[in-house]
Amino acid sequence: MAINELRSVTTFIKAAELGSLRKAALELDISPQAASKALAQLEKHLEARLFHRTTRVMSLTDAGQRLLEDVQPALVGVQRALKKAKSTTDEIAGPLRITGPRTTFQPILWPLIEEFCERYPGIQPDVLLEDRVGNWVEDRVDVGFHMGRSPHEGVIARKLFPLQLLVCGSPDYFARYGVPDSLAALANHRCSVFRHPGTGKLAPWHLRLDQQPIEQPVVPTIISNDETLELHAVLAGKVLGQLAGATAAPYIRTGQLVPILLNHMSDIGSYFVYFGSRQSQPARARAFVDLVVERLTDSAAYVLSPKELAGTKSRLPKPARGIKGKAS
Repeated sequence: MAINELRSVTTFIKAAELGSLRKAALELDISPQAASKALAQLEKHLEARLFHRTTRVMSLTDAGQRLLEDVQPALVGVQRALKKAKSTTDEIAGPLRITGPRTTFQPILWPLIEEFCERYPGIQPDVLLEDRVGNWVEDRVDVGFHMGRSPHEGVIARKLFPLQLLVCGSPDYFARYGVPDSLAALANHRCSVFRHPGTGKLAPWHLRLDQQPIEQPVVPTIISNDETLELHAVLAGKVLGQLAGATAAPYIRTGQLVPILLNHMSDIGSYFVYFGSRQSQPARARAFVDLVVERLTDSAAYVLSPKELAGTKSRLPKPARGIKGKAS
């Protein structure tokens, strides 16, 4: 039903209920002229007169009475459905569809979901973690996370925190193989390389040289498309790996991992949260975005400060400190 027909029918029903077109206009918050025009359009469309009119009274014709009996229950149903839909939009409950990168965001996202569900028990999180970037509109995404610029138009972005990329190893690795003291020395070390799930290509290590970003190829000892597996290999002392700061930070703080080549450390971008227009968002999505922004904006939990990074040098095993080391 076109919107002018819906307005015409609504005006007709209200005029029939109140016995006055002027009162109907006042009730519907439209002008008497608009009400009169709406009713005239409906009568022209139906090719039937719906009211007997005098200067003081208007009453339904037989055609008007039949129409009222047919459409009044249907309009009440429509109004009830609209009210229910608005109530659902305003309610912080129901499904909440979230998407983000699996390899780096899983440990960050779960505490947020857990806190949000404790605060609002009626929420049903529907989480899609994958490294490819899908179609957020087709996938009906409420809130999305992405590293860097959004691949989609028409979404709003909020920057959360910078993405540090750290070359890390375990103390056991350095005790056994030594510490590479230059980019060239990496050629003599056992390295883990990430295979991009979307393209299937091996990702170079992103570093800096003379303050300029570079892509440093390394000879892989282990190849994986899963950062969790890569993390475990690095923690086990089998390889060096370039890990996202958010992933590595808790292990660096406990001494299980030590970052190296810090003068070549890259921060190639930032994490962002993306969402649609706040006017059209359901309340549950708005509330979740507010929590995300509150908890993650410039979060120290996922970004190592310069002081923290400088303090990690003392954690390298003394026998290996300053030794290039040749892995075998």
